Amino acid sequence: MTIRTNAAIAASLAAITWAAVPPSAHARTDAARVVACPQVFGHGGYPSGSNPWDRDKIRQPNNVRALDDQKAWGADGVEGDVQLTRHGTKAVMWHNTTTNGLTGTRKNITALWWTAGSDNLRDRRVARGPYQGEQVYTLRQWLDHVRSRGLVALLEVKPEARGALSDPTYATAAWKEISDPIVERQAAQRILVYSKDSWIQAELARRHPGLLKGSEARWTDGVGWEEPPPAWSGNVNRWQQVLNEAPKSVMTNYPREYRAWLAGKCG
Repeated sequence: MTIRTNAAIAASLAAITWAAVPPSAHARTDAARVVACPQVFGHGGYPSGSNPWDRDKIRQPNNVRALDDQKAWGADGVEGDVQLTRHGTKAVMWHNTTTNGLTGTRKNITALWWTAGSDNLRDRRVARGPYQGEQVYTLRQWLDHVRSRGLVALLEVKPEARGALSDPTYATAAWKEISDPIVERQAAQRILVYSKDSWIQAELARRHPGLLKGSEARWTDGVGWEEPPPAWSGNVNRWQQVLNEAPKSVMTNYPREYRAWLAGKCG
């Protein structure tokens, strides 16, 4: 038998083997190679560069209108920012160290009472941007609305909270303000937590070990945010790079555009 004949037989056997496998099995094999679609966490966008607070348009999903928008844009979850008012007496949703972006005299969030005084935090309103007129919400109020919209809650405890959380006089009550709303809801609602402050992060790991963000909500944008917002298309190369690594979830300032870009690229 010649080498050529052997080659012909091998080719015939390969064709028979392929034909013998049902088309559905081939489809399953091809589908197995497709990257799983990540969950999409919406972030609000905060300017980079010098004096970013002067250009901040308060787009963070810390209020109910912003949460509703994130849901409409296709987000599966949202990142919110937890602050503590004076002496840790109320956990609230706000991203800036000060009341910059809110009505009233500018003051540190940690210097204000929630309801007491004429310059209290509860009575202030967002002063600019797409959510102008919105109020500041408590952590409990925010978590309840996140749940009502079917979103996953990702809580960043801001470094400014460390003052009350580490003060022996206020720490017990301050931690209850953050931990109790989480514990009360975690059985019925997916909640993740983290902090960029290493001490707070260590405490979160001790108090809420099963809820740590870990590798969830990996940052996927490649272009720094600015006002007005830069074109979403500048992120595409980074989006593809991260998607190729098959993350379970990603975080982006462009949930609507990311969701549209993702179509057909994962399964």
